[in-house]
Amino acid sequence: MQHITATELAAWLADSQRKTPVLLDVREPAEYETCHIANVQLMPMRTVPVRMNELDQDAEIVCICHHGGRSMQVAHFLIAQGFANVWNMTGGVHAWALQVDPSMPTY
Repeated sequence: MQHITATELAAWLADSQRKTPVLLDVREPAEYETCHIANVQLMPMRTVPVRMNELDQDAEIVCICHHGGRSMQVAHFLIAQGFANVWNMTGGVHAWALQVDPSMPTY
């Protein structure tokens, strides 16, 4: 598993020369409604084992949660299931709000 910071992910998303990764938000729907990064795919952690077939095993996937703990667990799980390019965004959406988008609500 690879790690990426909020600012590194923002730079990746802004780089038109790089393919956009799948942004996998593993928080619960109520958390997502409070705040989320644009263009994420919501897949709550508890649903990943039954929904992982919705993901391309060869795609670059960045797992995101509130602070980075749940997303790290999901990233480990996906790698164990054969996913090749999985990243964990350290600090989660909280770090995104502090470092990238100060207009994003925090909780």
